[in-house]
Amino acid sequence: MAKQSIFFQKLFSLQAGFFLIFVFPASTNYQLKDFGFGSGGVSNATSGSYALDAVSGEQSAGNLDGTNYDLGSGLLFTNQANVPSAPTFTNPSNYYNKLKIVLDIGGNPSDTKFAIAISTDDFVSDTRYVQSDDTVGATLGIEDYQTYANWGSASGTLIIGLVSGTEYKVKVKAWQGKFTETGYGPTATAATVSPQMTFDIDVAATDVDNSVSTINLGSLFAGTVVDSTDKIWVDFITNGESGGRVYVYSTNAGLQSARASYTINAVTNDLTSLSEGFGAQSSTATNGLSEVTLYDKTGNEVGITDTTIREIFTASAPTTNGRGSFLLKAKSSAVTPAASDYTETLTVIASASF
Repeated sequence: MAKQSIFFQKLFSLQAGFFLIFVFPASTNYQLKDFGFGSGGVSNATSGSYALDAVSGEQSAGNLDGTNYDLGSGLLFTNQANVPSAPTFTNPSNYYNKLKIVLDIGGNPSDTKFAIAISTDDFVSDTRYVQSDDTVGATLGIEDYQTYANWGSASGTLIIGLVSGTEYKVKVKAWQGKFTETGYGPTATAATVSPQMTFDIDVAATDVDNSVSTINLGSLFAGTVVDSTDKIWVDFITNGESGGRVYVYSTNAGLQSARASYTINAVTNDLTSLSEGFGAQSSTATNGLSEVTLYDKTGNEVGITDTTIREIFTASAPTTNGRGSFLLKAKSSAVTPAASDYTETLTVIASASF
């Protein structure tokens, strides 16, 4: 009896150990019969009840790939955000120092953050990153990951501080929480242009292009304000970041007669109330150009044209077809010496603000 008692004690001890070894992973609703699928990944896995037409199992290293698709391995890969598609990358306004990018979110939720890499040599030796202030920097900080909304949504954002006349490539990666950061998606290409400014002057009664450079005021009658029949037209085109300016100045500071040794002085005033005078009045300004207050007058008011260089038109932003015009007005008095050689030389110049 003593041996029999010892035998049952050992058997009971062995059975207890058996239940501890083979306990299955389970919950109230589900039970997983095993922790793994074997030593490596398999394709088209089947059993008596189920079939999986895909790649399954545990992959120890590398990716499972085929002609059309690649499948990354492991739990981290399944948790990753969607890799963004190539962004829309353009130069919509002949920019010399910036380019526009619009992200493709790749089906990621709205709280996903994106980082943008940029390069001038297809990421061979030059890899930099778009910063949160839209400039380009050598490092990628946590603050440089921004949501689609922060990157301008469908309107996009301008990457600034770029080099003129240079081709750039960009690529984007996504991050939507812990362990979810993707690799970079495909690249997109755009290029800046060189700084540009085009300026042209025409003389005509209407808005036409020509090579005329002389205006004839005709006869000046005492006490009468005379308008030039033709206007001076200016074309101004620039991709300057801050637009540019058109200026005017004269040689004689008025209509001067060498024969009479007399000058009808240039003034800023209403010629109606003066005995004599000479000046300019802006007429039109379109496509990004605007008139400056000194010359933006009506009636017989004029702005002075003397040896001081004065702004007559301005553009506060790049313009692709700026066009402006101004005319000249003069008045003589009863004591103005008669002569046929009253002349003035006007110089119109332009500058761009890059």
